[in-house]
Amino acid sequence: MSAGKTKLACALLAATALALSSGIALAKDIVLGASVQLTGPVANTGRYYKDAYEFAVDKINEAGGVKVGDEQVKLALKIYDNQSDVNLSVRQYTQLVSQDKVDFLLGPFASNFALADSAVSEKYRIPMVQGGGASDQIFSRKFKYIFGTLAPASNYFGSTVDMLKKLDPAPKKVALLYADDAFDVSVAKGTRDLLKAAGLDTVMDEKYSSNASDFNSLLSQIKSNGAEAVLVAGHETEILNFVRQAKSLAVAPKMYSFTVGVPSEDFRKALGKDADYAFGMTAWLPSADNKDKWFGDAAQFAEAYKAKFGYEPDYHAASGVADVEAFAQAIEDAGGTDPAKVRDALAKINLESLYGKIAFAENGQIDLPQTVIQVQNGDVKAVYGAKGFIEKPEYPMPAWNKR
Repeated sequence: MSAGKTKLACALLAATALALSSGIALAKDIVLGASVQLTGPVANTGRYYKDAYEFAVDKINEAGGVKVGDEQVKLALKIYDNQSDVNLSVRQYTQLVSQDKVDFLLGPFASNFALADSAVSEKYRIPMVQGGGASDQIFSRKFKYIFGTLAPASNYFGSTVDMLKKLDPAPKKVALLYADDAFDVSVAKGTRDLLKAAGLDTVMDEKYSSNASDFNSLLSQIKSNGAEAVLVAGHETEILNFVRQAKSLAVAPKMYSFTVGVPSEDFRKALGKDADYAFGMTAWLPSADNKDKWFGDAAQFAEAYKAKFGYEPDYHAASGVADVEAFAQAIEDAGGTDPAKVRDALAKINLESLYGKIAFAENGQIDLPQTVIQVQNGDVKAVYGAKGFIEKPEYPMPAWNKR
């Protein structure tokens, strides 16, 4: 056997060895399959999906499972670790469908993974519901079997840009930084249009490599070009490095806003007080107003989730639970597990959930409004939404040595 084939065989064996199951899949169990990042550069977020999928499946099964005709059928999971490798993820989804014979697919984390993996779903005509990828590219291909519970990436900074115009003093010069993956490129493309429409001066528009660890050059540019608001679309580890290096170089514009990190308890713990003043956004907050047939409401879900896993759920975890709930409801609506019928039921679904209303547009994506949030004294505060300011933001950000 050649060295290349040997390496591939070992990788597949390792992936199989890392397969995880929630409960034992009986002959009549409805099996949901997924490949998520449990190791590698983005495992810190990937694990939220594994936890969320297992939590939702367990909760639905505790309530008796999914009603199919006159029977109550339990859900089961088959999860692989893709080791933060897109190519391995595609192979694992192919294995889930062609060898493991799972009934339906849950998604991975990150848009570049969902973009590639959803092609497997479409090829085999097996519905995939995913809450880890928001790139516009995923939903622009007219695929029929991919559904997404994250709002469009192109409008992630929509509420933030609207807020910028109402801050006092309002920033006039904006820097836009983004990673070179599918999600962040979509964010940047949409944000350019938003900034232009708002009449703001974009003094910096720079792309950086995903998983970059050195932001000194970009931060030096921010310091010299006079940017007052800095918008960054990237991954959590990148944002952690960015903030730490901003402090080291004493780069303190009026505000920073990030697409990820701020809603995450892990992120805030990692930075400690240095997380204060950072803005972010979320399409989900643990509000008791979001009623749910399995968890009661979003507040009860958040309390139970933290009790089980030891950390607060953010929108990644909430969307992962919503993905499982969408399948449970669609299977009941379809009266069985026929992939085409479940696909049609998903396309028509109108489900009130802990995540909000799950109702997919024609392209398969939902569109929930983003709420601007900010870290204030270590806690996350909702500061700006569809109706304007919710709480007073801490703005402008003071110099690092004045905190």
